[in-house]
Amino acid sequence: MTKYIVLVGDGMADYPIEELGMRTPLEAARTLNMDFIVKNGSLGLVKTIPDKMIPASDVANLSILGFDPKKYYSGRGPLEAANLGIELEDDDVAFRCNLVTVSGDTLLDYSAGHIKSTEAEKLIKFLDQKLGTNKIRFFAGTSYRHLLLVKRGAELKLQNLKCRAPHDISGQNINKNLPKGDNADLIIKLMRDSREILENHEINHVRLDLKENPANMIWLWGQGRKPSMPKFSEKFGLTGSVISAVDLIKGLGRILGLKVIDVPGATGYYDTDYEGKARAAVKSLEKNDFVFVHLEAPDEAGHNGDLREKITAIERFDQLVVGQFLEYCRKNPDFRIMVLPDHATPVSLKTHTAEAVPFAMYGRDIPVNNLLNFSEKEAQKSDLYFEKGYQLMEYFTA
Repeated sequence: MTKYIVLVGDGMADYPIEELGMRTPLEAARTLNMDFIVKNGSLGLVKTIPDKMIPASDVANLSILGFDPKKYYSGRGPLEAANLGIELEDDDVAFRCNLVTVSGDTLLDYSAGHIKSTEAEKLIKFLDQKLGTNKIRFFAGTSYRHLLLVKRGAELKLQNLKCRAPHDISGQNINKNLPKGDNADLIIKLMRDSREILENHEINHVRLDLKENPANMIWLWGQGRKPSMPKFSEKFGLTGSVISAVDLIKGLGRILGLKVIDVPGATGYYDTDYEGKARAAVKSLEKNDFVFVHLEAPDEAGHNGDLREKITAIERFDQLVVGQFLEYCRKNPDFRIMVLPDHATPVSLKTHTAEAVPFAMYGRDIPVNNLLNFSEKEAQKSDLYFEKGYQLMEYFTA
């Protein structure tokens, strides 16, 4: 039985950078393994973000997994709720809840210094004690990424609010970016009340003493209602697994009926255990036909505007993840492997963009289109292009 392997380096794609001689981080990085896949397989471009949709990781990864976001996307919050084991009723609304750092009227840091999960859990539980009701509940996730559940929030049309992602407004005025729409005042009040509660918490006093960014406010966004989608096995006839440190990817996997494998040391940041994730993914192929591995580090570097860390993250992904899978494929020749970013996260913009991104695939019956390296510029030379991103998985597994 053919094994299907999809490796996603979140946000790897980028723009040419003067400091790199007008090369992108993908062009500047040493990526021998991804280049091998290109030289021995197919390189192309895929548009993972449909027109008029926000270039978010949930939208992009839904496309990569083979599901049309225009048909199935219902918001980021419900995906993360699925991974936390939170059962949503049809009229509940789930919000992504970031712990952030603010100063005056400015949002300084969308991640509160990438706060540790142990500290964050205490803060979220404290917020739930202070602000939680029979209709409003806070749930702890990982690092700065958490969840707010509003029972029967759909009756208040909260799913229709226009909310800004905090990683898109770092350094900007808070008041100009607050949620807008019917009953937005309810959500804004929670955000403002959280500031009064969190600023004086002992954890934040310690963080300030250590010169770390305090988690002194929440930012609510990415809201949605319970999604309804077919299982991955129903659509593609494959059993599979998902490996990621990010709740939204794991939640998406659970909704699609894929087995979620938790890897100790998978942090969703620069220090994640690349090799551990790859080992666990390879082992999962003993029982499954398909594995989807997601690495967050390049995206975080893009959001931080950190060019060197982005190049390093790409190189580690290539060496420690892609390289380990190519070694597996040499011993197990009935395979198909695909590598790609979900979207671009240019270090110059510190946010996601919606243009098409490169993908490369190699393995059984994959044609060779005689291109040389894994990069945005090289992919432009290819005739292989998917305007509708969800069709890529159909092609890959056909």
